[in-house]
Amino acid sequence: MHMRRNILKYAGAGLVLSASLTFPAISQAADMPGVTDTEIKIGNIAPYSGPASAYSTIAKTISAYFDKVNEEGGINGRKINFLSYDDGYSPPKAVEQARKLVESDEALLIFQSLGTPSNSAIEKYMNVKKVPQLLVATGATKFGDPKKFPWTMGWQPNYQSEGIIYGRWIAAEMPDAKIGVMYQNDDFGKDVLNGLKVGLGDKADMIVAEASYEVAEPVVDSQVVKLKASGANVFINISTPKFAAQGIKKAHEIGWDATQIVANVSNSVGAVLTPAGLEASTGLISTAYLKDMQDPQWADDQAVKDWNAFMDKYYPDGNKLSSFTTYGYSVAQTMVHILEQAGDDLTRENVLKQAASMKDVTLPLFLPGMTMNTSETDYFPIEQMQLMKFNGERWETFGDVISGEVGG
Repeated sequence: MHMRRNILKYAGAGLVLSASLTFPAISQAADMPGVTDTEIKIGNIAPYSGPASAYSTIAKTISAYFDKVNEEGGINGRKINFLSYDDGYSPPKAVEQARKLVESDEALLIFQSLGTPSNSAIEKYMNVKKVPQLLVATGATKFGDPKKFPWTMGWQPNYQSEGIIYGRWIAAEMPDAKIGVMYQNDDFGKDVLNGLKVGLGDKADMIVAEASYEVAEPVVDSQVVKLKASGANVFINISTPKFAAQGIKKAHEIGWDATQIVANVSNSVGAVLTPAGLEASTGLISTAYLKDMQDPQWADDQAVKDWNAFMDKYYPDGNKLSSFTTYGYSVAQTMVHILEQAGDDLTRENVLKQAASMKDVTLPLFLPGMTMNTSETDYFPIEQMQLMKFNGERWETFGDVISGEVGG
C-alpha cells in the first residue's frame, strides 16, 4: 500500500519566516535528500496487512495529522510528502521498502517504521546509509543504543522499563502472586519478560510458568490453557493486538480468574479490548503515558477537544476508542517539533541532532508531569508511565507517575 500525502503542522509559529531565508533554502535544498524549497519527503513502513495490521491505524493517523499541518502552511513553508508503504509485518519486505524509500524515493528519513522485527531488519542498513530511522514504533530496548546505531531512535517507553514497572508493582502489592507469562517470541516479548524479572528482583521465582508464541501461529489458546494449569493467579499477556485479544478472550472462556496485565502496545479499547469482549477485559491492568480520550476527567481539557476536532475533520473514519489514534497524533507532533527545531538546516545530520536534543518537551496528550528528554547518550524520549485499570468501559489511572529508567 502506498499512501502519498502532503502535510504540515501548527499554523502560527512555524510559518513566521523572514524573506531573507528564501535564497538559502533553495540553494541548500539541492544538497539535502528529500528536501526542496517546497517539500520535505518522509518515509514510513507500516503493516497494512498481516498479523499486526491493527497497527496500521497509527500510520493513517500520522498521515491525517500531516494533512492538517500542510493545510495550515507546512513546516517553515515546506509541505510534508508522507510516503507510507506496507510490509505486512514481514522483515524481508521491510528491507525492500526501506531500500525503496532511501534509494528510489530519496526520503529525508524513515519515521515510525513499525515493529521490532521490521526495525531490526533495517537498522544496520539505515545506519550504514546514515539515514535517520527516527521515533521507531517499538519499545525494544535495542533501539536506544547511540554508540552502536547512532541513526536509530525510539519514542515510546521501552519494553524493559515497562516490565520493570510491572515487576515492582507485583512484588510490592501482591506478595503471594504466582505469575504466568505469555509472550511473543521476539525482542519485544523477551524485553518485557526480562524487565519483569528485573523488577521482581529476588522475588523472580514468583514466575511459575512461561509460554511463548510465534507471530505466524493462528491462535494462542493452548498457551493460555497451559498457564492456567500452572496454578498462576497473575496472567501477564505480552502480546501484539491480535494475540492479546485472543488471550484475554480465552482466559475468560476457561474461567481463569487471574489478575491480568496486558502490555502497553495492546491496551487499545477499540482494537483489542472490544474484540476480546469488554466483560472479559474488565479488571485488566496496563500502563499509560497518554490521556485516555474516554476518561471523563479530560472532558474539558483543551488538548482533548483539539484532538476530537482533528479526528472529526482529518480522520473521520478513525476509531476514537483506539489508543493508536492518540499515539499516532502524538508521535506525529514529536516529528514536527524536531523538523521545526531543525529550521532551514534540513540535513540528515541536523535532523538527527535535533532529535537527540529534546529538553523537557511535553505534548498536549501527555499525562500531567510527563516530558521528553534526549541527548547524544540518551535515545529514550519517554521514560515515564502510570499504571491503569480497565473498569469495563474505560481505563482509570492509579498511583503515581513512575520513572521507567532501569535504575529508577
